[in-house]
Amino acid sequence: MAELVHINLSLTVIFFLLFSFTAARNRPTQRHHHQPCRKLVFYFHDILYNGQNSNNATAAIVGAPAWGNTTILAGQNHFGNMVVFDDPITLDNNLHSPPVGRAQGFYLYDKKDVFTAWLGFSFVFNSTDHKGTINFAGADPLMNKTRDISVIGGTGDFFMTRGVATLSTDAFEGEVYFRLRVDINLFECW
Repeated sequence: MAELVHINLSLTVIFFLLFSFTAARNRPTQRHHHQPCRKLVFYFHDILYNGQNSNNATAAIVGAPAWGNTTILAGQNHFGNMVVFDDPITLDNNLHSPPVGRAQGFYLYDKKDVFTAWLGFSFVFNSTDHKGTINFAGADPLMNKTRDISVIGGTGDFFMTRGVATLSTDAFEGEVYFRLRVDINLFECW
């Protein structure tokens, strides 16, 4: 009798597993369209030191190719230049608006034949609205109207956040000033 109960139980488990496997295999694949848990828009303003504007420069060339120097961006799409920055972040596109934080990091021009850069930076906030950091990294093909880079983490109000930031060049003045609009969509919010 105990053997019969054991066999029935085994057959029930096998039937259940086969049914579950078949149902899972025949289920149509679904794509999840994730909605951001938080959306933010900021502007950051980069003023590159050119040898004459030390009072208001927020960025400086710290690395140059052998044929370049550290006050003028190199030819060939600035290939080999590395720039560090400590730029003000504003809520609108006015350089003279009150800053809500700082964009701190670096960009390096990484191709000779195409105008492109690689970015690694943080938005550092210490205001009444936001405290903490949002960290970014990724390729920046500068000639594209919009470019996506990864939001790879954060601290404070943005603890362990993940998402995508869409960059667009809002203004530029030669090789001394540019302003980026940063549309941030966070998909992991704690």
